[in-house]
Amino acid sequence: SHPLLCPPGIKCGGVLSAPSGNFSSPNFPGLYPYETECTWLIVVAEGSSVLLSFSHFELEYHDTCAYDYLQVYNGAARDRGNLLGTFCGHSPPPPFSSAWHVMAVVFRSDRHVAKHGFTAAYRKDACGGQLTGLSGEITSPRYPESYPNDAECRWSIGGASSGGPLTLVFADFQMEGGQGCGFDYVALFDGPSVTAPRLGRYCGSAHPPRTVSSTPHLLIIFKSDFNIGGRGFKAHFYSAGECQEVFTTIKGNFSSPQYPNFYPNNLKCQWSIQLPLGYRVKVFFLDMELEGRSSLTGGCDYDHLSAFDGGTEKGSLLGRWCGRESLAPVTSRSNRLLLVLHTDRNTAKRGFSISYVGVVPMNVSCTRTDFHIQIPVQSLAQLERNRIYLGTPSCAAQVVGRNFKIHTRFDTCGTESQRRNNTSVIVSTLYIDFSVGDQEDIHQYEVQCEPKRKEASVTLIAGPDPSRLSQAENLVDAQKWEGEAIDAREIKSQDTSDIVFISICILAGLLMVIAVVGLVLL
Repeated sequence: SHPLLCPPGIKCGGVLSAPSGNFSSPNFPGLYPYETECTWLIVVAEGSSVLLSFSHFELEYHDTCAYDYLQVYNGAARDRGNLLGTFCGHSPPPPFSSAWHVMAVVFRSDRHVAKHGFTAAYRKDACGGQLTGLSGEITSPRYPESYPNDAECRWSIGGASSGGPLTLVFADFQMEGGQGCGFDYVALFDGPSVTAPRLGRYCGSAHPPRTVSSTPHLLIIFKSDFNIGGRGFKAHFYSAGECQEVFTTIKGNFSSPQYPNFYPNNLKCQWSIQLPLGYRVKVFFLDMELEGRSSLTGGCDYDHLSAFDGGTEKGSLLGRWCGRESLAPVTSRSNRLLLVLHTDRNTAKRGFSISYVGVVPMNVSCTRTDFHIQIPVQSLAQLERNRIYLGTPSCAAQVVGRNFKIHTRFDTCGTESQRRNNTSVIVSTLYIDFSVGDQEDIHQYEVQCEPKRKEASVTLIAGPDPSRLSQAENLVDAQKWEGEAIDAREIKSQDTSDIVFISICILAGLLMVIAVVGLVLL
């Protein structure tokens, strides 16, 4: 049959709400029409999932599927964060298991070259399937109700773009027990099939341990026998790499999965920064655009990024952000900081780019004439003393016992006197040079002393890599520049207030001279 422009009589797309069913491209098994777009929305009972499989698949081929294509969405269509894959050519998509009760399939053809198309089948609550996202959730059939007898489910996880190892965490677990787990069980394999090394076999009511695969694939098998059941299980998986990282270097950068493209939905990603004892962590937000605040509560109820002091979510909350904001840096109170990104089922955005720097532990004090700076050698164990200097390289630290020490007078080492908030302060810059080879990496701290009070302070002033910062600034809108304009106005107003103060002092002096002269003449 010759392909035609899709006539009005041809059924194309629609809502599929039966517990199971089939659908196919228009005219199947004949050639599909040109310039056609169809969307099938599969909606089953809430709390259920959808298993989708393809038995025939033949679309026009293109290396990026730019002509004719089929897209599968884990949820409503057109939300890029829900896209499970785009397919064309002769290789059928793998079976897909949805993370919730809605799944969408979009078919589109252009004005040239037609093929025979596809046929697909779906069914509700069929357990198992192929899971390809960066993260997701798996539950036993009918969870949290008792699972059925004589069930067998296989979930094959893998194929995410990051290609990193997979982590599986059980949030709930209650099954029939027994010696050797011979009745009902969950078995985990370190690869795509049962021939891969077995990572564990679990039953009873004790939660299985957190499991990390050594490959980008993980196979989970659930099996129940003919009697005695339980609540079953609920587990979360995520791909390490983009979505689960630990940083131990003094400075680093990271971003949300797929940044600056839209991040996936249904994520829970964690970035843990763990520095040596004594350090604190300073985080710089180079760019951020997440789903906005709830119009009902005004809170970050949908997608959000949270920062916790310490290594876990039980630590004190340093901040929780969403939307498109220009954020001030955040500094931890300990040597560990945890950032957690939660995304919900829809409305993905560009995400974020972050840089962090470890704030070196140091003790800065001053007298009316001198700075005293002390840094534990173990904090900078890899550095020679001449890599730590105040103002100029000639003012390098000395090693005294277990500390690097700098003891210098205010009239040396690039120290200068400034006036801040109507107070005279002495200011200098401490440089710590972490450079390796051609990679320049110099951290700068402003040290400040108020001689009258003998009070000293220190602030990290040079943080993120300037090249990364400039890249991110291209993405950030005028908000940031408005903020800088406000800063500039504040500095300007401070300068003008100093001028006004000096002018008043001069005027008062002149009036006193006139008064004295007047008294003498009288």
